[in-house]
Amino acid sequence: MADAEEKNNTCGTVCLKYLLFIFNLFFWLAGGTVMAVGIWTLVDKSDYISLLSSSTYSAAAFILIGAGSVVVFTGILGCCATIREQRGLLIVFFVLLLLIFLLEITAGILAYVYYQELNAELRADLKERMVQNYQQPGQEHITRAIDKLQQDLKCCGSNSSADWREGVWIHTYIADKRLVPDSCCKTPTKRCGVRDHPSNIYKVEGGCVSKLEEFILQHLIILGSVGLGIAFIQIIGMIFTCCLYHSLKEEIY
Repeated sequence: MADAEEKNNTCGTVCLKYLLFIFNLFFWLAGGTVMAVGIWTLVDKSDYISLLSSSTYSAAAFILIGAGSVVVFTGILGCCATIREQRGLLIVFFVLLLLIFLLEITAGILAYVYYQELNAELRADLKERMVQNYQQPGQEHITRAIDKLQQDLKCCGSNSSADWREGVWIHTYIADKRLVPDSCCKTPTKRCGVRDHPSNIYKVEGGCVSKLEEFILQHLIILGSVGLGIAFIQIIGMIFTCCLYHSLKEEIY
C-alpha cells in the first residue's frame, strides 16, 4: 500500500515537473514578447512622447520592459528549479512570479489612470506646445515631433489648422508668409504652407488632438492586453509551482 502511494506521488511529481517545464518555455517566450511590446511602444513614433507633459505613458512602457526582462530570467530559473527539483529555487521562482505579477498590475493601473486623464492633458498641453514652442530656439526636438506628428497622422494644428494663427513663429521672419507649417501640407514642399486651403492642407475634425489620442489609446490597449495575458499565465505558473513544492516536500517526509 505504501509502495503504491509512493508511486502515485512520484508519478504526480513527474507530471508536475513536465507541466512546469512546458510552462517555463512558454513563459520565457512570453517574456521576450513583453519586452518587444514595451520597446515597440517607446520606439514607434517615440517623438510624440516629447509632446506629452505627463511621463505616465512612458513609465508604463518602461515597467513592461523591466517586467519582460525579469520574465526571461525567471523562465530560465524556473527550468533549473524544475529539472533539479530544488525547493529553494522553487520558492525564489514563485517570489519572482509574484513580483512580475505586481509589476504588470502596476503598469495596467498606470495605463488605465493615464487613459482617464489623456484627453484633458492633450487639450491643455498640445496646443500650447505647438503655438509657443514650434520653431523656437532650443526647441528643435519639439519642432521635429510636431512636424512628424502632422505628417504621420495627417492632421494640422491642435484642434484645427486655425490654431497656427496664434503661433509665435507666424509673426517672425522664419514663417516667410506661411499660414501653417509645411508639414500640414498633403504634399510637403518648401513654403507650401503659404496656402491653407483644404485642397492643400489636412483639415481633420478634432485636429491632431483626436488623432494623437487615438494613437496612444491603441498602444495602451495593446500594453494592457499583453499585461493581462502574461498575468493569467503567471497565476497558472504559481499554482504549478506550489503543487510541485508540496509534492517534493511530501516525498522527503
